[in-house]
Amino acid sequence: MKNICKRQLDIFRATVFTTYKEWVAYRSHMAVSVFVGPVFFIVQVFIWNAIYSTRETVTGLTLTQMLTYYGIVNVINYLTYDSSDMDLQWHIRTGGFITFMLRPISYFYYAICQKIGHRLLALWVEFIPVYALFLFVFKINLVPASFFWTSLSVMLSFLLVFLTNFCIGITGFWLTKTEGLRRAFLVLRDVCAGSLLPLTLFPGFIQKILFYMPFQFIAYVPIRVFMGSYELAGISMSIPEVVGLQAIYVVIMFLIYKLLWHLGTKRFTGVGA
Repeated sequence: MKNICKRQLDIFRATVFTTYKEWVAYRSHMAVSVFVGPVFFIVQVFIWNAIYSTRETVTGLTLTQMLTYYGIVNVINYLTYDSSDMDLQWHIRTGGFITFMLRPISYFYYAICQKIGHRLLALWVEFIPVYALFLFVFKINLVPASFFWTSLSVMLSFLLVFLTNFCIGITGFWLTKTEGLRRAFLVLRDVCAGSLLPLTLFPGFIQKILFYMPFQFIAYVPIRVFMGSYELAGISMSIPEVVGLQAIYVVIMFLIYKLLWHLGTKRFTGVGA
């Protein structure tokens, strides 16, 4: 057991380090995304300044709170970004996945190690510069209400983004090309997760539907945990309660991944290898 744990830890270190070193060579490509978040935020500033010119609050949020919401959206996205769906479907489509079936390591473990290495580089290339920009230039309060609960919620969001995207990638065993499904899913996810609009802006009956879907735990929940309070569809929960519920959804998505993976790998024929 000890040798197995040591071996898995060695694989983790090697994969994370290799991915980090690989992407260091292309860090200028990642640095371009540093401009995307601030530009999106500036657009939101213009829109919400116009909206708040005739009112003081929108669904209980002041202008300052609304802009803080979008500032948090941006910085969290840099920590949780994932492309495992695109990578997996590419390996399936080209037949390259067959090499992973012959390796003494699961593709799932390899993919999540890659994501960790990629996001470690993003921490100083993307996250820190944008965080400093929002904090010192835009004067957005990016100090979490509770560092512990916010960190835990963001880590769970990190896992949930990976699991949901990975499940989309698994559909490549049936569809081969998943670009259309991937784009549709990303739009649905961003809308239902609260990345584009706070979920409290939706009508009450839609909020009730969104409350039971996993998407709110990707963005909306970490943001509200960051801000120190949670409310959706008229339901208020304490921070520990909502983070606990977030953890449950991570477990559910993991079980869904296991089922889809079991069914999908049976269909793999190595086309293109």
